[in-house]
Amino acid sequence: MVPTLLVGDWFIVDRGQYRVQPPRRGDVAVFKLPTDPSIDYIKRIVGLPGDHIQMRHGNLYINDQLVPRRPVDDYVYEEGGAMIVLHQYIESLPRGAGKPPVEYPIIKVGDDGPLDNTPVYDVPLGNYFGMGDNRDNSQDSRVLSAVGYVPARNLVGKAQFILFSTDGAARWWEIWKWPFAIRYHRLFHEVG
Repeated sequence: MVPTLLVGDWFIVDRGQYRVQPPRRGDVAVFKLPTDPSIDYIKRIVGLPGDHIQMRHGNLYINDQLVPRRPVDDYVYEEGGAMIVLHQYIESLPRGAGKPPVEYPIIKVGDDGPLDNTPVYDVPLGNYFGMGDNRDNSQDSRVLSAVGYVPARNLVGKAQFILFSTDGAARWWEIWKWPFAIRYHRLFHEVG
């Protein structure tokens, strides 16, 4: 879910949200992995029951309509001491008639990766379609054998805000290192 969520983020999940209302497009949802319900997973809901989802040349289409994205500054992704510069976009996901779209960042290496050109996914009734914001490095609903469609009964809740974030430079018992490892700019940041 990079750049929305980073390794080391601790966030609050509203477990009652989906008992009251179903997920909306754009929600960052925690769910039990359909292929292994012992694992909690988190992805952005892009497809609702009955939707037709497809990726074409790296672009998301919902019900044959292009989901707009606009380029912004590149994103520097750091992992294991290596830095990779990725293309970053703001995607505008439609929410329905009369409602403003939800906007969020996505990152991509390019537009011709293995999951950038897909068949049409017909989201079954009672199911949802989740995708990661790191589009070229996300095992999500596009991989039917690993994740697939998310049944409503597997939904755990909606991610609300980041409570705590650390860059991993300090172990839990190294209290004296905490002030230097905490990502202060991410604390209490809304997930969305």
